[in-house]
Amino acid sequence: MELTGAQIVIECLKEQGVDTVFGYPGGTILNIYDELYKHSNEIKHILTSHEQGASHAADGYARATGKVGVCMATSGPGSTNLVTGIATAYMDSVPMVAITANVAVNLLGRDSFQEIDIAGITMPITKHNYIVRDVSKLAETIRNAFRIAASGRPGPVLVDITKDVTAAKAVYNKVVPEPIQRKTDEITEDDIKKAIGLITKSKKPFIFVGGGAVISEAHDELKEFVDKVDAPVADTLMGKGAYDGTDSRYTGMLGMHGTKTSNLGVTECDLLITIGARFSDRVTGNAKKFARHAKILQIDIDPAEINKNVVTHSSVIGDIKEVLKRLNEKLSKQNHKEWIAHIMDLKEKHPLRYNQDTLTGPYILEKLYEVTKGDAIITTEVGQHQMWSAQFYQYKMPRTFITSGGLGTMGYGLGACIGAKVGSPDKTVINISGDGCFRMNMNEIATATRYNIPIIEIIFNNHVLGMVRQWQTLFYDQRYSNTNLTDKVDFVKLAEAMGAKAYRIHSKDEVESVLKEAIALNEPVLIDCIIDSDDKVWPMVAPGAAIDEVFSEEDLKNRQ
Repeated sequence: MELTGAQIVIECLKEQGVDTVFGYPGGTILNIYDELYKHSNEIKHILTSHEQGASHAADGYARATGKVGVCMATSGPGSTNLVTGIATAYMDSVPMVAITANVAVNLLGRDSFQEIDIAGITMPITKHNYIVRDVSKLAETIRNAFRIAASGRPGPVLVDITKDVTAAKAVYNKVVPEPIQRKTDEITEDDIKKAIGLITKSKKPFIFVGGGAVISEAHDELKEFVDKVDAPVADTLMGKGAYDGTDSRYTGMLGMHGTKTSNLGVTECDLLITIGARFSDRVTGNAKKFARHAKILQIDIDPAEINKNVVTHSSVIGDIKEVLKRLNEKLSKQNHKEWIAHIMDLKEKHPLRYNQDTLTGPYILEKLYEVTKGDAIITTEVGQHQMWSAQFYQYKMPRTFITSGGLGTMGYGLGACIGAKVGSPDKTVINISGDGCFRMNMNEIATATRYNIPIIEIIFNNHVLGMVRQWQTLFYDQRYSNTNLTDKVDFVKLAEAMGAKAYRIHSKDEVESVLKEAIALNEPVLIDCIIDSDDKVWPMVAPGAAIDEVFSEEDLKNRQ
């Protein structure tokens, strides 16, 4: 049958099983929005307060569900407002399709009103992108975009469609998408054999898990693998929940704000088995001194990650779930009783600590874990609150911790929280924010209230840019250049003005009752938590130092 380009867009979204789109309309994309209106019973559109919020919501939806997230924007500033969200998704390998519209073909290259080369702008931060100038190629392009976004190592794809294409007509025939196949073509028997050899010869193995294990849904295979190797497990920020954070073998996060147990254990191990992690600088510290006593076995879907940041001794390329299945079939049960006992001793000697005398972020997170029984999706912004969320809330399952890792995007969490809740309506979804981050995209509270999306926004309000202040305190002789936020903004009144229920807490004894009430309300809620401006994230590795040079607050006081 013959359809307009706008109709083809909607039919292709329906082909792909898209049930929700996040976006903001404008002139060049009006034809598509007109068709969305006609199909509102099939595809729900969430109008965000800003296009950046739409991109973060699509990202959060994708991370929570494993599906491809979809966002839309008009040309010019509408499309450029998606850029930060697209880059965030790219850095964290999130499957997302961003659909933008542009001026008509005859107006391209003429500096027309709201014309921008969004394909050129996003080329470095997408897996692929397109500009569609011919309506006959539109359906195939959209199908390819979804396939590319979801296959292999996932990532964002941009499809820019000129306005005349959305009005032109072409023959459309429905196509049922083929299932995305797991990447196994590069898994070789020789690589599996080498990996088994390294594991069976190791006396002190350590398993290090990243976001790739979450993406590949390898939770069960990873558990079996850990049991067979008989090794302790650390993770990255992106790897939270891939391995059960309540398991006795779990030692916590690795790296700059990782636990002493993880940092010291990885430094002492003789084999580091790295699963779906890319050895970012925040993990390795001084890369030349990272895991310097160990051979490194890296398992990853992307061959470009092998030997990029850290030189490996062996690697297996392929989908992590499939690689672990093959390793589990061939690996005999190992026994490292003494090594595990040593790591457990480190855990006992070096627990995470915080000030118990006053209201703090860690205390709130521990109470939140207790109240939710760990059965919630936690999203975050970026900063101290993000690190505390990684340290003090325990993640038992994948897709329950959603945060901007690679790009470190302040203003990410609230939009992502909305997207995660839309994608997982039966889960309690809570965004942890600092007051600095909340200012970035706080207008999305209005999105939550517009649709009565029952998210909870918890602000750790220390009236400073906390993580930057921490660095200024430790490394810049307390020169607090532009990090004090001692103004008169009242977040409770602001949230209430946008239609949300709001609370302010100052003390520990208020936390539990407010959290329980907020969850029970089942409506958008903001909780403004007043904490000390000099609370810090401990432990810490100084920039450029080796990870075994990790120090706590007590260590710092002893040095001084």
